[in-house]
This record gives sequence, C-alpha cells and structure tokens, in this order.
Amino acid sequence: MNILMIGDVVGSGGCQFLRSRLPSFKRLKGIDLVICNGENSADGNGITPVSAEYLFDSGVDVITTGNHAFRRREVYELFESEPFLLRPANFPADAPGKGFCIVDKGRVQICVANIMGTVYLESLACPFETADLILKNTPEARISIFDIHAEATGEKRALGFYLDGRASVVAGTHTHVQTADCCLLPGGTGYISDLGMTGPVESVLGVKPEIAIRKMKGKLPVRFENAQGDQMLNCALFSVDDKTGRTLQAERFDIR
Repeated sequence: MNILMIGDVVGSGGCQFLRSRLPSFKRLKGIDLVICNGENSADGNGITPVSAEYLFDSGVDVITTGNHAFRRREVYELFESEPFLLRPANFPADAPGKGFCIVDKGRVQICVANIMGTVYLESLACPFETADLILKNTPEARISIFDIHAEATGEKRALGFYLDGRASVVAGTHTHVQTADCCLLPGGTGYISDLGMTGPVESVLGVKPEIAIRKMKGKLPVRFENAQGDQMLNCALFSVDDKTGRTLQAERFDIR
C-alpha cells in the first residue's frame, strides 16, 4: 500500500499547483491513498468548502487540518457532513467534525487520524492519550496514519517513538518547512518531523517575505498576503505492508 502525505497547502496557488502535479505523480508511484493538510488552503489562511472540494476533486482522499481548522465559519457544516475532512482529534468533543476516519480499501482498512500538539499551541487534550484512544477505538484498521500538527519538533519526535510499532506512519505538519529526517523507526513506523509545504517557493511559510519581515521587525499587526511565483509540492511517500501494517520504505519529495 503506497500512501502519499502532502505538506500544508497554502492558498489558491498551492491548490492549483497540487492539481497540476498530483495526478501524474500518483500514476508514476502507484499511489493508493493521498492525505494532505489543507488548513491553509483558502487565501488568507483557514479552509473553506470551496478549497476543500477543490482538493478532493484534485485527487486527495483525506484532508487533515490543525490550529486554523475553525478559522472560517463557513466550513463548520462541511466538517460535520464530510467524513474525510478531519480536525484535530484532541479538540473538545463538541467541536465540529471528527478527528479520525476509516478508509476502506477492500483488502485492508486504514485509520487516518489528525492530532494537534500542545507545545506553543492551544492547550488541548493530551496528544499522547488521544492517540491511545484512537488506536483503541479502531481495532479493525490494520494500517494507521497520524498527522501530528505541532510546532515543536521534539514533541513530534516523542509522539513518533511513542507510537512506534503501533502506528504505520507518523508525519508532522504545521511548520511549512520540510525536515530531512524521513525514516523508519525501530518498530517499523514511518516517520518525518514535518512534511513541508505546498505553496510559493520564494516566501516565508507561504507569506510574502517583506510582510513577514515587517511583522517580525516592527511587532505591529499586519495583513498577511500569500506570495506569488514558482510553487513547490513537499510530500512523503510511505510503502506499508498490508498484512503487518509496518512501513517498508519512506521517502520524501520536493516537487517543483
């Protein structure tokens, strides 16, 4: 089972670039399942019904999110009605939507879960305990995939080792910078600290550099605007054994 995980998609430019590159890459690599983080897919950040449907129509099977999941109120209803649009599972239970889903591939069922870190982010339920609950409640899933949307690399790596041998893949999102530690952990879990970003190359996490500099230097509020120009698609491909749920190979890609 070849599972592709795509880093945070930024704005309409990132969405359009994904649509232009994903179909051919899926054919080239024989990809069975595509998961991408879409919490910044709407221009100005957040996710909307329009940007979510665009990603689904472009070949994405499951969309994960993070701290910007609920930035746009118009998407709340879609979180409730669309089982493959996820919000972090450790949000309070009365938040719209669900934090995990089951993808039925016939020969195997796959749990895709979305969890948010708590270091430097919202004070949500413990991500470690949330992961335990998801695994306990999805015994039918031989393969389990976790998007850990977190700020701190240490927290992501700790969760990776915590789930090693119990989860098939643990992949980090949120920082928009692809890390060089794509690997197999000792227990057979595929891991990367951050998948990176799908969006403008010449940018600060997708934002025009001059605006990011003005914000950091001047400390005053600014209106963020997505950068334009050449785009990139950061992702990682995990080949998972259908019978054992262990990852056999993990490789990261930077598609231009």
